[in-house]
Amino acid sequence: MKKTVIGVLASGRGSNLQAIIDAIQAGRLDAKIGVVISDNPEANVLKRMAGVDIQALCIDRRLFASRRQFEDAVAEELAIHHVELVVLAGFMRILSQYFIDRFAGKIMNIHPSLLPAFPGENAQAQALAYGVKVTGCTVHFVDAGMDTGPIILQEAVPVLGTDTVETLSERILHAEHILYPRALALYCAGRLTAAGRHVNIIDKE
Repeated sequence: MKKTVIGVLASGRGSNLQAIIDAIQAGRLDAKIGVVISDNPEANVLKRMAGVDIQALCIDRRLFASRRQFEDAVAEELAIHHVELVVLAGFMRILSQYFIDRFAGKIMNIHPSLLPAFPGENAQAQALAYGVKVTGCTVHFVDAGMDTGPIILQEAVPVLGTDTVETLSERILHAEHILYPRALALYCAGRLTAAGRHVNIIDKE
């Protein structure tokens, strides 16, 4: 059976990308990473890919006159590598409706909260400031809103009285590293169906 080709967009250290690579190597995820693209030439994710047999490159947003031109360059690179699913892994750019429409229903993101609670940046700090006892992470399909796309999977993480933003972030990140490959595996196995806001998981036969 043909492996699903995924393209990973990342701006930071690439720990979720590493979790995806680990899941592929362990046989938990039947996929192939076609390309890794960063918008940040200093991103640790590019250093992480050095010596790995995966195409990785930077498309620096600052070199383009408009977001449209930048997104066209990203989309062209994804097409060159026959990417079927776009995976956002700490990608710090808001994607336009134009880009989302080009990959409709084929863009996934992970967010460090139980959406719809605490969307946007600094979700962990938002959770601590609000005083919630439970937060977590969410894998969702991407739409034009800020972390508003249909939810695929969620994992709860307790908030401890002694937590700082750093300790809570690390505990959520550990859950992300388990949840994201699991959601990708469901997609690659053809076990996800979406209808409006609802994503259903098809049972194994």
